[in-house]
Order: sequence, then structure tokens, then C-alpha cells
Amino acid sequence: MASEKCDVKARLEEELERLKRRVGLGLDLHVVWAPHRIKYNIDGNPLSGEVKGNTIIIYDSSLDRALETLRHEFLDYIISHEIEEPYKMLINRLIEVFESVMYKKKERVIERLQSII
Repeated sequence: MASEKCDVKARLEEELERLKRRVGLGLDLHVVWAPHRIKYNIDGNPLSGEVKGNTIIIYDSSLDRALETLRHEFLDYIISHEIEEPYKMLINRLIEVFESVMYKKKERVIERLQSII
């Protein structure tokens, strides 16, 4: 059993390295195999895997399913990191600018109101 565990973990690590070389992205990613941990999504369904930071966590216990989940989570990370993150950065910057403008306007209104009361 312990040897089987090592084989699955080693195979997942090999596959992740293959994906990174093939795509040329996600070079900082690592994989953790946690077949006995059960996590649920927001709908209450069990997760096959997830990405936390730069770690892909695989919950599937069979090698075939674990490899499939690894590929899915790798692609999800690449899309999220390469496409969605720049949008989030832009939106956050817009919010910062808007808050700064609104703060200055609020202060100006308070100064005017103070002068008349």
C-alpha cells in the first residue's frame, strides 16, 4: 500500500512537470495528493481537487482519476492566473482610484458645510 501511494504521488509529480514543460506556464506549481481528505464545494458536492496558492491538491484516490483531476486543475490555474488575474488587478486599481476621488469630494463637502454651520 505504501509503495502504491508513492507511485501515485510520483506519477502526479511527473505529469505536472510534463504539463509545465508542454505549456510553459505554471512553473511555480506543486502537487499534493490527499486521497483521504474530503472537501466539498459550495453546492455540497465532494471535490476531486483544488488549487490553493501555487499548490494543486488532488483528492481522488485512483491514479486515472487523479491524473484527470490534475490536468483539469492545472488548466483552471493557468486560465485563472493568466487571464482572470489581470482583470482583478484592473478592477482593484479602479476601485482604489474611485475611493480616492470620493474621499476628496467628501472632504470638500464637509469643509463647505462646516463653513456654513
